[in-house]
Amino acid sequence: MPSEQIKAPEHALAERLRSGLRGEVVDRGHPAYDEARTVWNGLIDREPAVIARCAGTADVVEAVTAAREHRPVVSIRGGGHQVAGSAVCDDGLVIDLSHMKGVHVDPAARTARAQAGVTWGELDRETQLSGLAAPGGEISATGIAGLTLGGGFGFVMRTFGLSCDSVRSMEIVTADGTVRTASREEEPDLFWAARGGGRGLGVVTSFEFGLHPLGPEVAGVLVLHPYERAGEVLRAWRDATYSAPETVTPELLLWSVPADPAIPKDLRRSKCVMVGAVYGGPPGNGATAALAPQRELGPPLMDLSGTLPYVALQSANTWRFPDGERYFMKSHFMDELTDEALWTLLEWDSRRPTPESLIVIRTLGGAVARVDPDDSAFAHRSARYNVSIDAGWRDPALDEAATGWARSAWDAMKPFSSGGTYVNFAGLGKDAGELHGAVFGSHEERLERTRAAYDPEGLFAQAARRP
Repeated sequence: MPSEQIKAPEHALAERLRSGLRGEVVDRGHPAYDEARTVWNGLIDREPAVIARCAGTADVVEAVTAAREHRPVVSIRGGGHQVAGSAVCDDGLVIDLSHMKGVHVDPAARTARAQAGVTWGELDRETQLSGLAAPGGEISATGIAGLTLGGGFGFVMRTFGLSCDSVRSMEIVTADGTVRTASREEEPDLFWAARGGGRGLGVVTSFEFGLHPLGPEVAGVLVLHPYERAGEVLRAWRDATYSAPETVTPELLLWSVPADPAIPKDLRRSKCVMVGAVYGGPPGNGATAALAPQRELGPPLMDLSGTLPYVALQSANTWRFPDGERYFMKSHFMDELTDEALWTLLEWDSRRPTPESLIVIRTLGGAVARVDPDDSAFAHRSARYNVSIDAGWRDPALDEAATGWARSAWDAMKPFSSGGTYVNFAGLGKDAGELHGAVFGSHEERLERTRAAYDPEGLFAQAARRP
């Protein structure tokens, strides 16, 4: 097919968007094209036909209307760094919300309204002025939209629940171009589906969160243990999680000592076991006592525990996941961590391809499990743990080795899994086929019915199938 014919539909779509958008329309000939198509994960290199940088909800309506008229493949970009890179697509339309940054906090009502291009660091900055927080992710550069729509793990989830559990309402532009408010009272099926299954339903333009008293100072544990004690620490940590109160959210990382100037050179980038936990309440004697079992797991390499600002906690690891490096993550939900499962984790950690790669065990339960299993599309309320295999690297020559390690480690842990996978840590496009039923479990049929009701022509169908 002549190149003129290939480009004609793209040109028509771009011109259609330019006629209606207040924001910027970026096509292949635009000087900002390469910058606009670049995402956090350097492993992703996709070339969309057109990028619609929306300035507000009206622009989103225009973009959805144009997509309905021209029928390109559609992807939706929020404000952060969704690992699989599904924010961009080849040869299609990217509806880019990353410039929509409005945040309004009502301290008296303990609510915040935030647009979909906001990151957790940006939201925390505003809510912490009033000593309030919505339970967010663990990296401040993560976007509120993608994390929340997939469920939303965070440092205080056992105390306050998943990110999606604090959502009171959402503004969503559905495939017919209608601006809808989804809440328990309005569009309840859409509200149910978007909390944990929010792909292929439309374009969420803003969220209303209920906020919780937290901060500005919080108490936390961060203890680095020598790697030669890894098996002992893993078992002791697992046992300590059984009795952890809901005010404590423990996690364990098999990682490397940070290359921080404050840390002795001979320790930097060496393997270690990190034990972390955050107290979901005010610092003080109660926090110290509740966190003690996470802190006292044997003689440490370093003990960095203490009290720090909540915004500092949320951003503490952001520098270890810089823009442009290469990332691949897959996860399992697990009901138990048997000795055999822990031994298998250590065996695969011993093959870790780079110091940037890591294995994370997060503890669920508490407020996560108290929510009725059918209250939202998030399907894994009963799981006790999530184990995430996270490859990170810089050199493209390591692509096959790094992704191969993560996939093989994930395969090795599958016998210990409860059968579920967290959609926000679900691999790349080639992993999509194996996710059928694993991400949404018994909710999948209802979720598909809801998608069909709001998008009968499948405008967002490909977006719904991506990890």
